[in-house]
Parts: sequence; C-alpha cells; structure tokens
Amino acid sequence: MEERIYNGKKNGLSMLLLTILLYILGIASLIFGAVLLEGGVGYGAAFLAIGIIYSLLGWIPWCGLKVLKPQEALVLTLFGKYLGTIREEGFYFVNPFCTAVNPAAATKLAQSGDIQRNNSHLSISSEGAGITVGMEGMGRKISLKAMTLSNGRQKINDCLGNPVEIGIAVIWRVTDTAKAVFKVDNYKEYLSLQCDSALRNIVRIYPYDVAANVDTTGDGMADEGSLRGSAEVVAERIRDEIQKKVNDAGLEILEARITYLAYAPEIASVMLQRQQASAIIDARKMIVDGAVGMVEMALERLNEKQLVNLDEERKAAMVSNLLVVLCGNHDAQPVINSGSLY
Repeated sequence: MEERIYNGKKNGLSMLLLTILLYILGIASLIFGAVLLEGGVGYGAAFLAIGIIYSLLGWIPWCGLKVLKPQEALVLTLFGKYLGTIREEGFYFVNPFCTAVNPAAATKLAQSGDIQRNNSHLSISSEGAGITVGMEGMGRKISLKAMTLSNGRQKINDCLGNPVEIGIAVIWRVTDTAKAVFKVDNYKEYLSLQCDSALRNIVRIYPYDVAANVDTTGDGMADEGSLRGSAEVVAERIRDEIQKKVNDAGLEILEARITYLAYAPEIASVMLQRQQASAIIDARKMIVDGAVGMVEMALERLNEKQLVNLDEERKAAMVSNLLVVLCGNHDAQPVINSGSLY
C-alpha cells in the first residue's frame, strides 16, 4: 500500500463559522416556532421541528474539522477505506464520517515525543467525534519529526562469548504514513523490536577489545575491529541493519549511536584485571627494551673512550647491575666497594 496525499481544501474556518451560524439559526427557529405555537399559528410547529432536529444533529459537521500543525500528518479512512493522508499544516474540513487512524497513539516508549501531556482542558477534536476532553484526539496524529528512541541496555555475548552490556540511541522518522499504519500492527513497537534484534546481530560479530584471528568484515581476513575501538563503524552497521528491517513499515533510520558499552558485571572485575595485567606487561616490555639499549650504549661508549678495560666477567657484572637499576621498581641503594674487586 502506497501513501496518497489528501487534496482537500483548507476551508475549516469557513465551515466552522457556517456551522455556528446554522446553530444560531436553529436556536432562533426553535424559539420562533414556540412563539408561533403559543400564538396559535399552525406553521409554528414546522419551525419548532426544524430547530429541534438541527439542535440534535447540528454537531455532526464539527467532526469534519481537522487542525494540523507543521510536521504532523493524519491518515484518514472512510468506513474502512483508505482515503489519503493530510500532510500540510492548516485547518481542514473533511467528510464528518472520516476517521483518523494511528494504532501507535497510546504506545509510550523511552523516546522523544512520547510525553504525557496535561489532559485537564476541553478542546474540539480534530480527528474524531465532536467535543472531547484533553488531548485524546491529538494522539491520532502521526508525527513526521525526527525522533530519538533509546532502548534499554542489553546484555549480549560478543564474538568471543564475553557478555557485554550495550545501549543505543536511534534517530528515526516516519516517511510513508500508509505503510506505518496499515503494514504493521504498531510501528513504534515494531521499530523497538527491530532495534533490539539488529543490535544483537551486529554485536555478536565484534569482540569487545581487539582480538587476534577475528574477522569482523566478512572478507575472510583477520582485522582489528572491536566494539570499543570501532564505535563509528559498528553504529553505522547497526543503522543499516535496522533500516533493512523497517523499510516495509515506512520508517527511515537517520542515525544510530552507541550510548553505553561495558562488560557485564559478572566478568567486569576479571576483565579489568586482565586489562591491567596486559598494561603492566606492555610497560615492562618497554622498560626492558629501553634498559637493554642503555646498557648497550654504555658498553659501546666505554670501548670507544677506552676509559677502562673490562673482561667478560666484569662486563657481565656491569650489565647485571645496570639492568637491576634500570628495571627495578624502587630506587637503587648504592654499595661502595672500598677495596679491590679481586
């Protein structure tokens, strides 16, 4: 089903004034007919009947008054048949028996737009029947604005089997109101479910941190992709995955962003120790490499200057002492030898 734009004229204000005028005439006819009947005039009953009938049925044209703000739409049906969608803002008058359809009107998600409004004042319904209380009729409008959906954090196993907690924010909007209303039962719940499914599908491809022999691109070659280091790439793949699933619902995914990423609590402390151990090993390796280079440089300089002649035993002792000093965690405690080495 494709969206059809309703081409009705914006004559809501003129119809409202005409309806009010006819109500005034109906009340006047009612009063005039009663006066004529009291005076014994026979045709006073006709005026009285016209006034009573219009007083009972004159509210029906009010049901055809539709008020639309910018970036809002109304999907209209007449006795179950899809008539079209009003997209342009204005004050419209349509067939009073038309019904506005929005199956997701009462659905509240953790997203922009789903905010409880004050329902304590009277307003003329712009979608339904007559005078309604509060904003009940307003909920049948479909917002065309860009909205942000923030699903709750999910616990998902990465490609190495480690449980991670991840949350995303998805910016989306309705592009085809007919598909959104008629192709899925509730397009908001449908979007939320597809976001969860797409997130799980993508997260299972990546490790939390860079791991060896892991292919995240599907080209058969190991790469350095990870949830923590490739956040932009992961978010883009999540967006594309969601878009494939919601095309039939008339929705467009503008952007997806990772808002929270961490190891699950049951392994967080172990993984922290692992990261700390890895950092210590890397630091120690750097210290040892630097110390070996300094010892090598010291021996070369001594040989070049010929300051002292060292045999192999003395060189070994010197190398040992220098490595202890350079690689130790604490400051060295010098020992002064006042005698001969032999």
